[in-house]
Amino acid sequence: MTLPVLYSFRRCPYAMRARLALHLAGVQVELREIALKAKPPTFLALSPKATVPVLQHANGVVLEESLEIMQWALVQRAPHWLIERIDDQPQAQFVAAFDAGFKPWLDRYKYHRDEHEWSREHCRAQCLAWLQRLETLMVGGPYLCGTEAQLVDLALLPFVRQFHFVEPTWLAQQALPAVWSWLNHWLAHDAFLVIMEKQSLWQDPMLATTAETGL
Repeated sequence: MTLPVLYSFRRCPYAMRARLALHLAGVQVELREIALKAKPPTFLALSPKATVPVLQHANGVVLEESLEIMQWALVQRAPHWLIERIDDQPQAQFVAAFDAGFKPWLDRYKYHRDEHEWSREHCRAQCLAWLQRLETLMVGGPYLCGTEAQLVDLALLPFVRQFHFVEPTWLAQQALPAVWSWLNHWLAHDAFLVIMEKQSLWQDPMLATTAETGL
């Protein structure tokens, strides 16, 4: 193994932001697309937490959180428009708060069932409150930190995208012109289109060995 190995799942928002940071930083990896419903034994042995993304370095060091993978990637070869803020602690704290506050309500909204404790509209409203907060952050420019994209933009994009896809027409009708423009900018960005290209599932050699031995 000469390149770092990234275990990923195309539609996972955490994996998306890791792939986006790696791509924008120009860091080459061996991408291993896996099925979350049939996780390969090699992946499970490497990362007992069993969630993507997971990055394994050639020296055996393993990174198991999307944000730490992003920070590592951008430190290696960050593009000029990211380099000044890649270690910005307030950004990392905001991303952590967003993950904790937005993602649970997004899941309740996206996968809502009638028997759930909260109505679908209530779950959607909780997500909207976060997007309204993002709208206020963009008064200084088209990105969350002003006139240039930063770590926080890459980190939040996949989750806002996921929210948008639940009811695209509804979101377009909300008073969120800056968020809407920001989202569409990134969805059409060459880097995002590249990291969202479909990949064949990685074939785990451990499975082949098991089949050959009859274990």
